[in-house]
Amino acid sequence: MDTPHTAQFSHTDSVDLILRTAREHFLVSPQEETRLWIKNAEGSFERLCNTRVTVLDAALKTGQVVIMETRNKDGTWPSAQPQAVNTALEEEEEFQGQPGICGLTNLGNTCFMNSALQCLSNVPQLTEYFLKNRYLEELNFCNPLGMKGEIAEAYADLVKQAWSGHHRSIVPHVFKTKVGHFASQFLGYQQHDSQELLSFLLDGLHEDLNRVKKKEYVELCDAAGRPDQEVAQEAWQNHKRRNDSVIVDTFHGLFKSTLVCPDCGNVSVTFDPFCYLSVPLPVSHKRVMEVFFVSMDPRRKPEQHRLVVPKKGKISDLCVALAKHTGMSPERMMVADVFSHRFYKIYQLEESLSSILDRDDIFIYEVSGRSAIGENSREDVVLPIYLRERTPARDYNNSYYGLMLFGHPLLVSVPRDRLSWDALYHILLYRLSRYVTRPSSDDEDDGDEKDIEDKDNIPKPGHVAGASSQDSGPEQAGPSSGVAGGSRAPVDNSPGPSHWPQRARRKHLFTLQTVNSNGTSDRSTFNEDTHAQPYIAIDWEPEMKKRYYDEVEAEGYVKHDCVGYVLKKAPVRLQECIELFTTVETLEKENPWYCPTCKQHQLATKKLDLWMLPETLIIHLKRFSYTKFSREKLDTLVEFPIRDLDFSEFVIKPQNESAPELYKYDLIAVSNHYGGLRDGHYTTFACNKDSGQWHYFDDNSVSPVTENQIESKAAYVLFYQRQDVARRLQPQPSSSDPPASPACGSPPNSEFMDVN
Repeated sequence: MDTPHTAQFSHTDSVDLILRTAREHFLVSPQEETRLWIKNAEGSFERLCNTRVTVLDAALKTGQVVIMETRNKDGTWPSAQPQAVNTALEEEEEFQGQPGICGLTNLGNTCFMNSALQCLSNVPQLTEYFLKNRYLEELNFCNPLGMKGEIAEAYADLVKQAWSGHHRSIVPHVFKTKVGHFASQFLGYQQHDSQELLSFLLDGLHEDLNRVKKKEYVELCDAAGRPDQEVAQEAWQNHKRRNDSVIVDTFHGLFKSTLVCPDCGNVSVTFDPFCYLSVPLPVSHKRVMEVFFVSMDPRRKPEQHRLVVPKKGKISDLCVALAKHTGMSPERMMVADVFSHRFYKIYQLEESLSSILDRDDIFIYEVSGRSAIGENSREDVVLPIYLRERTPARDYNNSYYGLMLFGHPLLVSVPRDRLSWDALYHILLYRLSRYVTRPSSDDEDDGDEKDIEDKDNIPKPGHVAGASSQDSGPEQAGPSSGVAGGSRAPVDNSPGPSHWPQRARRKHLFTLQTVNSNGTSDRSTFNEDTHAQPYIAIDWEPEMKKRYYDEVEAEGYVKHDCVGYVLKKAPVRLQECIELFTTVETLEKENPWYCPTCKQHQLATKKLDLWMLPETLIIHLKRFSYTKFSREKLDTLVEFPIRDLDFSEFVIKPQNESAPELYKYDLIAVSNHYGGLRDGHYTTFACNKDSGQWHYFDDNSVSPVTENQIESKAAYVLFYQRQDVARRLQPQPSSSDPPASPACGSPPNSEFMDVN
């Protein structure tokens, strides 16, 4: 900066001439990477990115100060480093490690980005493209679909630093900022999907490095009965007329897409380019559900069962599965979702199991074979029963009482001819007898002397099919009650005892009251249907509950033998996923196809076939499943080969039998995802292109691994390199050189040929 050089240029000279002149004057070799800056009048600096424009177009004026900077040997730029870290930089430059073995600092939930970058950085031909500065000649600053070359330059900076051998780890802050600037979904520090970032990055690099400066309009043509090879060649040529970059050369292949109209039989064949394969995992049609069975026998504790049911089954299928364990007829079962000591929902047999989430507490109650909620033709009626404890409420005059729900609710079958308060009291006392002690004769004077007369009957039940307490809040709100019980929730602050007629008679442990489905008040205080099925609350005084109610016994349950069984998921082969990808499927209602013959949208059948594969094949395993009622991550183990993944059986293009390596691939990188949907962590396995050694990249930590550690349930995105490309990239050693390390995925005895 202290030795300026003055030179004269014409307005029609290119900025590249200024750069060459500066190189010559300051004795900078052609191999060194440089870039230009201009100093503005206010003293700030601005990058002069496009060296192909003229001096006039760059708005350079007489006396303009142009600064050339050269990249440091550790891959950084002098202008990008603050002065305070010069000492640290010198220490980093003194460090010399294996190029490419460099971690990436986690900036805060950026492990997804680090994983994608490490995978891409270990694609040999792409990394060589940047290390040898071939990208400089192909930067496209004028592409309206691109990012003015900024993403390509930011990625190049990362590659240069990671492969300089002078860093143990680097901070990708500039790259993260660029990504957030051009893709707002990646702004901030929320967790994202490594495959989604990879898709954005490949598209961004392609447009920034697109050799086509002005894209021409290309009309897509259907096969119209022509031979596949002719249509495929035309489609690929049309694609290359608009898209020609190192990304296309490395990652793009060609699909054959076949659509068949279900009405007229019209067949549409097109060939479409792809950048990666998103393959589905074979999904089990079975589902494991945990439920608790409550018997009518009061001596039996609730039983926890683990049931295997159809994923798209009904509530009746759940009852049938439980019947196999208990010997109880499915007709004598009722299924309910218990939440916060109340019934969130009582299910009907025809309802779908998909509405039940894995975290829901599902109880299945035994009822008499003659009973059902709200069916007047049956002799028995099922009453939902809640447990409540009366506690002093905080009020100004302390004259009101609060009622707290506790324990687990019950569904109790009651003969229709015994629907009186007194009869119900004794029925409930019998059902609670496992954990409620009957008073002895010595306790006669201590009890509640109020009882409801026999003649006072419970209101006649009406229809309450599918009764639920959904007005209590969304399904996801609050903690689940659980078998071990949950925290008590205050549910009622209405004054005094039940409004039902009472008279002093003999001692009772508790009183009964009709309530709404939430168990929060007597039904008369609400505008509920008076003909609806009543819910009954058992109200306890604190002293009576403490003396006669055994909370430990009430919360007790046993585990059925089936709970100890672990449903093993059989591993699937990667080839099975690819077969599933090429299977005929019917389009969904949300995505119909317009048939040109029928002149209307149709739910056509669609089949994808592989026609041409790229040099580097990216396979995305679709582990995340989203439906209307559920979201889940599939943790199925996918067995994928490290070497010799053969695609010859999947490629339908006529094959060159003399070159089988055109269809065989070796693994070079894996993006892993550990954890579930809401949280998780991304890491990478990658094979170094120079040493052939596999390493595990976990943010800024890097450690060597063996090949048998790579395959796991966490594998999410796989990077495969075609064998003929690996051999082409492997240098041919001279007779005086020591034997070179084998390429990633190549067996030690492979023969390599140098193709220049």
